[in-house]
Amino acid sequence: MDTNNSQKLLARLREGEELSVQQQIQMAVRLSLPAMLAQVSSVVMQYIDASMVGRLGAADSASIGLVLTSTWLFGGVCMAACLGFTVQAAQAVGAREDSRARRIMHHGLGAAFLFSLALTLLALCISSSLPRWLGGAPEICTGASRYFLIYMLGLPAFQLSALAGGMLQASGNMRVPSILNVLTCALDVVFNALLIFPTGTYTVLGVSVTLPGAGMGIAGAALGTTLAEVVTALLMLAFLLLRSPEMKLRRGEPWGFTPSILKKALRIAAPVGFEQVVMCGAQVMATRIVSPLGTIAIAANSFAVTAESLCYMPGYGIAAAATALIGQSIGARRGDLARRLGWISTGLGMAVMTCTGVLMYAAAPFMIGLLSPVESIRQLGTEVLRIEAFAEPLFAASIVCTGAFRGAGDTLAPSCMNFFSMWGVRLPLAAFLAPRVGLRGVWIAMCIELCVRGTLFLARLKTGRWLTAAQHRSDPEPASAEAD
Repeated sequence: MDTNNSQKLLARLREGEELSVQQQIQMAVRLSLPAMLAQVSSVVMQYIDASMVGRLGAADSASIGLVLTSTWLFGGVCMAACLGFTVQAAQAVGAREDSRARRIMHHGLGAAFLFSLALTLLALCISSSLPRWLGGAPEICTGASRYFLIYMLGLPAFQLSALAGGMLQASGNMRVPSILNVLTCALDVVFNALLIFPTGTYTVLGVSVTLPGAGMGIAGAALGTTLAEVVTALLMLAFLLLRSPEMKLRRGEPWGFTPSILKKALRIAAPVGFEQVVMCGAQVMATRIVSPLGTIAIAANSFAVTAESLCYMPGYGIAAAATALIGQSIGARRGDLARRLGWISTGLGMAVMTCTGVLMYAAAPFMIGLLSPVESIRQLGTEVLRIEAFAEPLFAASIVCTGAFRGAGDTLAPSCMNFFSMWGVRLPLAAFLAPRVGLRGVWIAMCIELCVRGTLFLARLKTGRWLTAAQHRSDPEPASAEAD
């Protein structure tokens, strides 16, 4: 992958030079590839985590599955807070205002860290009661509470890592965040291997090897992930502040407080934060719907969600590239290019996820089989995973369109569409079907809802309203706002 060529194309975009359709596609693909790699590697990490915990038994697997959507909720809100600053930074870089981009970064680091501390405190307060609120059986509540508590202690590291990575991506550097996210996965596997299982002797190619272990079970899985996030956050911040050409600290550059940056960040992030609450809140409600179906259903649902993410995470990588491309295009006052890049990125995402959907359908027994040795879990997980495969193309449309809209600062309308699709389509259907056809009904409802959601997002992409509104929102900050 020629990173220098990608940067040259981005420089031409910022300079207002013409780019052929082939060059636009090339730019989208080159920026998407490292982000896709990072997303896939993060799923591989989750996959290995789930596989390791799956060896402990159905109860431990169900414990993590019970609170999984709650961890997504907290992580999603953290990501929303980052977005309020990274979108501004991308538009500032696109307008060739690197000094303003760094000022935005300074504000983002301080605000995001304080916000993550507040969320961590909230998580600690509810950790003991959350599994009961979610309807978990007594035998899995203790483990679920312990996992959630330890996992949430790493939230500030996750927040800072996400913000630093988002700032690098906003500047057009997709490679370094991707490499460090892959490193996170490798570290997570190592830490989990040391923390989940007790010391044991294993035979590899006829050679006996004794590996040390703490034997902490699911608590070790949470701690391993937290430690990996801490290491990555430190490395990501070091590169951002010391090495990034656009974002690194400059001697003598002021760090003055600029209220307009925080106000704009709130305007961008608030709808996304609402969206995360809506989406993850709906996931939590879906967990409530699944919980009465029993431990096997909870575990199968959790494993199927992990396996499916191998299919859709490449879409999130393309969406991250779309956010940077659209943000810089808007900052450079190139609305026509932003529109074309929106369609190119969405088409790329749909093509990739159609292929991964076909592979997921064919490989479903193998994918679930790697996660659990329990035959009943494997059979049920395979069935529901194959149901979901049919929704992947339109799911891709909603994912990548969201990234494009966010790059333009258009976050309110997409949040409203997500609210309608999740709470107006998925949950009512799931609640109706679950008592009648079990976990399969929950996943049928999910498949239908994702198709509805993708259609809504494609319709908004076609209207161009997201772009018209964004061009008004991307006006430069007044001179007073940049004053020290």
